[in-house]
Amino acid sequence: MTETIPKQAENPLLEGLLVRRTPDPCAFVIFGASGDLTQRKLIPALYALAYRRLLPEKFAVVGVARSEETDDDFRSRMENAVREHARDPFRQDVWDFLSSGMRYVATDFADEEGEDRIAQVLTELDEERGTAGNRLYYFAVPPSAIGTLVHQLGERRSAEGWVRLIIEKPFGRDLASARELNALIQEHFAEQEIFRIDHYLGKETVQNMLALRFANGIFEPIWNRQFIDHVQITVAESIGIEGRAGYYEQAGAIRDIFQNHLLQLLALTAMEPPIDFTSDQVHNEKVKVLRSLHTPGPKSVVRGQYGRGFIEGEEVPGYREEEGVAQDSMTETYVAAKLFVDNWRWADTPFYVRMGKRLPRRETSIAIQFKRAPHPPFEETATEELRPNVLVVHVQPDEGVSLAIGAKVPGAGMKIRTVNMDFLYGGAFRTGIPEAYERLILDAMLGDATLFTRADEVEEQWSLVDAIVAAWRRDRPGFPNYAAGTWGPPSAADLIERDGRSWRRT
Repeated sequence: MTETIPKQAENPLLEGLLVRRTPDPCAFVIFGASGDLTQRKLIPALYALAYRRLLPEKFAVVGVARSEETDDDFRSRMENAVREHARDPFRQDVWDFLSSGMRYVATDFADEEGEDRIAQVLTELDEERGTAGNRLYYFAVPPSAIGTLVHQLGERRSAEGWVRLIIEKPFGRDLASARELNALIQEHFAEQEIFRIDHYLGKETVQNMLALRFANGIFEPIWNRQFIDHVQITVAESIGIEGRAGYYEQAGAIRDIFQNHLLQLLALTAMEPPIDFTSDQVHNEKVKVLRSLHTPGPKSVVRGQYGRGFIEGEEVPGYREEEGVAQDSMTETYVAAKLFVDNWRWADTPFYVRMGKRLPRRETSIAIQFKRAPHPPFEETATEELRPNVLVVHVQPDEGVSLAIGAKVPGAGMKIRTVNMDFLYGGAFRTGIPEAYERLILDAMLGDATLFTRADEVEEQWSLVDAIVAAWRRDRPGFPNYAAGTWGPPSAADLIERDGRSWRRT
């Protein structure tokens, strides 16, 4: 018997959440279901969607991995994951609805018999749950397994229902491998069936960048080289590599964060207004930005690797001391660059970007610094605390927007200093902020690829990264060159200070 979707919780936080179209009936298949991503993000996201009645009535989940497990074992493990990681309180009726459609298949991804068992389970779910042959496949697997899975799914797809693929990063290792992977997938699936996920694009504050610019008449007229002095984008992490040496030694900071998250934030900041907010129009404008990026020269890119230091008063090891990392590793854990978007809007306006691990704190922000007023009459009475106007979009962890403006200090005289006008999501809206994976999974079920990356976007991003990495092969920096708990190597400060500017202390 199929569990019916539970009634909406009697909770004012849930008001207004049923305005979106409900997805078609479908089966959500997770390849790599034994991994950390499934437990920490995917299943809790599905639970949150069920909690808000945003899943279709006819829905099923199939976990696929190599480890042996029964359906009941899988359900039990996923229940524990929801209790530990979901942002909503645990409700038995919600869990019963979600778990009643859960199945598990143990198989190697290259195993024909295993694929037969997956197909059999999906056929049974079509009959039992009414999933109508619609399939959403989530690839939470190493890149080496993607080709095999895509080929098998393509060979086995039927005419009944739709098929969509969600593919986790990294999408390739360089331009050549990304093109090869795109070509392989497109042999079997159309572009509109492919959803290359970048979870940063699912964050509310990243999406709010579009609303900030295009829904407010006060920002877009000054969003250009005439009024903006420069832009700073920071993606800082206080954590190390978290036991992922095998992956990180191959990727490094430039492939792990710079190629995808950071360049996507830059594209959203710099893009022209799209004709409308359909997927293709938004992607078209982002691709124009990526194609306009100048390849930075050697003096405009800095790389670093953290050594031993202190994070929140606790001593932490250097990168080369992490388990699985070679003692002479030349893998970068920090990248800073000065980039230029060569178009009419942004000509000669620098975009300073930086990202790294073992920095003082976790912070992702986009700071737009405006030019100083040309002739401030208060110049003589301005305090040292008076700074240029800066609009900061705080992506994480404290989601919101702040605008730094000059204001008079109370009291006699006309002393001016900088104050902040702040908007915080937690205080402005009654509803909680959804996790990025909730929005992205729901969009994939609806067939909306706006917040995913298109094939040409991925290739443009890799083209820039390849050019930077090629220049790195000509030198061998002295690693480690910054201590954990600091804001990167001294050369990163030099990168911006020689232009008469400085990094924001986020």
